[in-house]
Amino acid sequence: MDNMTPLVRSFVAHFGEMGSRWGINRTVGQIYALLFVSPRPLNAEEIAERLAFSRSNVSMGLKELQAWRLVRLRHFSGDRRDYFEAPTDPWEILRTLAEERRRREIEPTLSMLRNALLETPTNEEDRIAQERMKGMHDLIELVTTWFDDVQRLDAQTLAQLMRMGARVGKLLEYAGKLRAPAALPR
Repeated sequence: MDNMTPLVRSFVAHFGEMGSRWGINRTVGQIYALLFVSPRPLNAEEIAERLAFSRSNVSMGLKELQAWRLVRLRHFSGDRRDYFEAPTDPWEILRTLAEERRRREIEPTLSMLRNALLETPTNEEDRIAQERMKGMHDLIELVTTWFDDVQRLDAQTLAQLMRMGARVGKLLEYAGKLRAPAALPR
């Protein structure tokens, strides 16, 4: 990493450290960070050289990033090598990560919960367990439906919604008070 500016080196190192907390290994985090800040697509040899990684490590890391749809493959006329680039739009990255986590984690959980809820409880313990699973299923379904709605918003609208923060809750409380029937005077 001596061939990087201190700013880039710091960013790449941080993403490597954070990788394990995000469910990816350090190498994959560093490869992604390097591609994200790179002003041009890089080939595997360049990535390996800049990060001082083995070519096989880089190759495995790039495959994982492609599986997550976090890097894109590019080709240049007259060059047979594969080049890689990361999307630079943070909203696109967030949406991709959310979609992939949903596909990998949420959907299998919903499927398991649906199957469990189809079972007929045979005792009180199973009835209670199934009741709690139903609550979890309903919450995940609600969040998933909300996620689908949010995914359809353009980045500007989504940013506005996020900036509103807790004010959305206050607005909903106020709207609820307006809809509540007024008490009749006695």
